[in-house]
Amino acid sequence: MPGPVALAGSGEFLSAMAEVDRDLLAAIPRLRPRVVILPTASWPDGEEVFRRWATMGEDHFRSLGAEVEALLVREVADGDDDLAIQAIGEADLVYLSGGKPDHLRRVLMGSALGGALLDAHQRGAVLAGCSAGAMVLAEHVPGFRPFMLPWPLRWRAGLGIARGVGVIPHYDAFPQAVMAAMALQAPRGAVVLGIEGETAVVGRDGSWQVHGRGRVTVWRGRRRERVRRGGAFRVG
Repeated sequence: MPGPVALAGSGEFLSAMAEVDRDLLAAIPRLRPRVVILPTASWPDGEEVFRRWATMGEDHFRSLGAEVEALLVREVADGDDDLAIQAIGEADLVYLSGGKPDHLRRVLMGSALGGALLDAHQRGAVLAGCSAGAMVLAEHVPGFRPFMLPWPLRWRAGLGIARGVGVIPHYDAFPQAVMAAMALQAPRGAVVLGIEGETAVVGRDGSWQVHGRGRVTVWRGRRRERVRRGGAFRVG
């Protein structure tokens, strides 16, 4: 049975998200769940930033009682590494942290690593992503323009692990008119999730529930619904 998917708007590896991550680990039937951190999306920001996200992820999940490994996958070639593929195959939870969604999408869709994530999902592993990570786990990925110009916006294919969904993270960090303009350009039939900071949705088989401090704005075409912590909705 495919595993749960967690999509966060921001705040990965911070104390504000510890409750969400603790719940994800608690659902895994293993005393010390195996967690793999993928900081790939941050690689365009430089080695220091990339390493910092890897270390933050390791420290965060170790503090929650997990066995943790950060995979230092920087470019497409690294995504074909046998040891990286093996680590994904043995993981109970894989976490994709934030950064540049275009870079992360190119690495995952251009290497064996993307297929390994799909296989992990199908065997029941938890897949979690924050910001860029959440965007690429979805079926539809918005291609942000310089300076966050909202029009025109090109949506592209993501991994499709969160089926029927597109994600706009940091939804409360920009004017609502800008966020609405992005959501309204989504492909026909797509459900766009505007996820606020330190907030996540956790779902399986099309059923989603909101966790964290903020709200999720669910766009179905021009229809908008705001869902708070503990609220649930369906996609598909």
